[in-house]
Amino acid sequence: MKERIDILLARVFTGAPILGRLWAKFARMPVNTDVPWTPMRTPMQQSRVCLITTAGLHLKADTPFNMTDPDGDPTYRIIPATSRQAELTITHDYYDHRDADRDYNIVFPLDRLRELVANRYLGGLTPQHYSFMGHIDGKHLETLERDILPALLQLLRSEAPDFAFLTPA
Repeated sequence: MKERIDILLARVFTGAPILGRLWAKFARMPVNTDVPWTPMRTPMQQSRVCLITTAGLHLKADTPFNMTDPDGDPTYRIIPATSRQAELTITHDYYDHRDADRDYNIVFPLDRLRELVANRYLGGLTPQHYSFMGHIDGKHLETLERDILPALLQLLRSEAPDFAFLTPA
């Protein structure tokens, strides 16, 4: 039942953005004040970037995100830097992704980042990029913070991006 309500609310907020803004004004959101700010130390032309999205995007060959759990799916999917649009799909029922289905660069601008690298505005891309399902709630918040994000941070340390570019959906 909660899943149906969440999907309905997502459609209402997409169709009437003013209602979404009103809801956001009063919604209880977790606040983290411990995240430090780290200024860029490497010029963009020499920087490697990792792309991270909450669009529910993944390789067609991967297991889809779990859309039956009303609290979402806290796991992530790895998207290789060499992936092409034809290899990708979106599994996420909590936003209208019809436009993104036509061009994944709307929510996951991998092609645009490749262009920036080719034109030497960026130094390069990490070998892997990451996708989450943006709807994570309830019991999965602890799993995300305790297990999933530390594992992702280990992967990021090994790939050594100069920065991560997060795209919400």
